[in-house]
Amino acid sequence: MPSGSCSSPCCPPGVPVAGHDQRHAADNQSRGAGATYHPTTGPGGGPCALYRTWQTGEVWEHIEAALVTHADAAGKVGWRMSVDSTTCRAHVHAAGARKESVRSWWRGSPRTTPWEPLGAGGPPRTRAAVDAACGMLVLLLTAGQAADCPMMIPVLEEIRVAHPGPGRPRTRPQMVLADKAYSSRANRDWLRNHHIQAAIPVKADQAAHRRAGGSRGGRPPAFDPIAYKDRNAVERCFGQIKQNRAMATRYDKLAVRYQATTHIASTDH
Repeated sequence: MPSGSCSSPCCPPGVPVAGHDQRHAADNQSRGAGATYHPTTGPGGGPCALYRTWQTGEVWEHIEAALVTHADAAGKVGWRMSVDSTTCRAHVHAAGARKESVRSWWRGSPRTTPWEPLGAGGPPRTRAAVDAACGMLVLLLTAGQAADCPMMIPVLEEIRVAHPGPGRPRTRPQMVLADKAYSSRANRDWLRNHHIQAAIPVKADQAAHRRAGGSRGGRPPAFDPIAYKDRNAVERCFGQIKQNRAMATRYDKLAVRYQATTHIASTDH
């Protein structure tokens, strides 16, 4: 198939690309069918080779970031972020990867690998920050046993939307919407220090503990129930991107494979 360099601003330089049919096949085999490799080309060439090259070169991440930049320049990004996570069930075909393969392909600590050791923490969790228009700005993979509350700050710290021209990227939303699982003093202090409004309901035990302290318990944190209604954006976003079979049910053995699949599903959405 013909190959060459891509002139699109979404493609980073120096990364091999192929014709439209080959790229379309790579997309379909990943997010649609959930196939490990194309049955006619095998794992050594064709769409699989292109897919693997773009995974290691972080091309999918560059494409998604470029699309978000263009959307923000057009005023289509709403900076009222909703944070949440979802579980992606692992298919039986996802088993069997060697541990050394997982460590070598996963960018980060082995402790945070979604399936290290295999099956110890259950299915991996996909964590995201979604804007008011159901667009996914941040997507992280963590182990299935990782709690939601400590992961809110790492997710928000990954927000970086570049400008088409010069200048530093935007990293701070106007408001963060999250459910009770993210209610903690550390999260609220971080949002307050970064001048970000919070619409996070208080847990019942936290409210009872504050009342038990009397005047020393302090004031209850501010909560806007009207703004909190917009938190459904993250739930709708998860529902839409899980229309891609390989996103809803993980077929990939390695974390880097599934991470690319999630970025393709987000880009398509």
